Amino acid sequence: MKTSLQLLAVLLLISSFSFGQNISQKIDSIIQDNYRKNPDVGISVGFINNNEEYYTAYGNLNAESQIKINKNSVFEIASITKILTSNLIAQAVMEHKIKTEDYIDDFLPKTYVLHPNLKNKIKISDLASHQSGLPDIDFGKLIEIDPQQPINSVTEKTLASIINSCTELKDYGKYRYSTIGYTLLGQILEKIYGKSYDEIIRTKLIEPLQITNTLTKDFNVKNRTVGHNPNGGIQEFFKWNITASAGLVKSNASDMITFLKEVLNNETTIGKAAMITEKIYYKDEKREMGLGTNIMTDEKNTIYLKSGDSMGQSSIICYNRAKKWGIIILLNQRNSKMRQDLLNQMYDTILK
Repeated sequence: MKTSLQLLAVLLLISSFSFGQNISQKIDSIIQDNYRKNPDVGISVGFINNNEEYYTAYGNLNAESQIKINKNSVFEIASITKILTSNLIAQAVMEHKIKTEDYIDDFLPKTYVLHPNLKNKIKISDLASHQSGLPDIDFGKLIEIDPQQPINSVTEKTLASIINSCTELKDYGKYRYSTIGYTLLGQILEKIYGKSYDEIIRTKLIEPLQITNTLTKDFNVKNRTVGHNPNGGIQEFFKWNITASAGLVKSNASDMITFLKEVLNNETTIGKAAMITEKIYYKDEKREMGLGTNIMTDEKNTIYLKSGDSMGQSSIICYNRAKKWGIIILLNQRNSKMRQDLLNQMYDTILK
């Protein structure tokens, strides 16, 4: 009987290894085929399956370099930053510093003076699920002013002007993607902890996870990729400023897989916080939203995902808590269609 059980354990181990190896080979095949068709777009992908990590990458750090992109190459993760911020918000909820249903009024910096029509109206969960109804930053206008660093002119004074002049929440309760909402969440975190967003994300995410290539203010590192706009032109990385909590963190596939590993662990602080962000806070016929997280459900799976697009790079992160897998895709060109197509192809042919 003991011998039979030992044999069964060995067979299960071999089966699990073969299954994981098969997935990694299929993912690599998809990424390799994409790179063959799009050799100007560098790509780095990380995948975790039951705590086993797999990586693949194609392309060079930049056109002048022969250094290949790998799992440690740094990209702009752009709006994937929002799920880091929402995890920090959820950690603050766990520490009883705030509640998701608290109104934002008492947590905002003094520079903001809400119009009477807005008082005790907007909840923290409204900001995090993009249904606050607040006006957003006009990126189109900013890009015309400075196509390389459009957010340079966004300051606390700029934001205060937008918020303080708002007299009505026309779209309150309706989904409307918002950079300003996550900027406010960053400022709310700063107020409740008495620290900068940079310090908070370092002490609660970067340092505990030892993800040393997840960068904030200083990202002048040798393993940094070069970003490209949709036309192939070189695009600078966004510099750190007040909108950091909405999309200015830089990272790599290895660090994001470490983060996903922690997210998928139901016993860790980050994992427990992630489960708070996975609760449905908004739903309509097109989407379900948690706190910064898109939720997609079919007859077999519930997956959580967030995409990101800077001016010169695109990314997407996705995970299935029940099946314990997660994936990060990083591109060195702004190409939202490509990163979405890659995820769809992997999901439909391998992960579904």
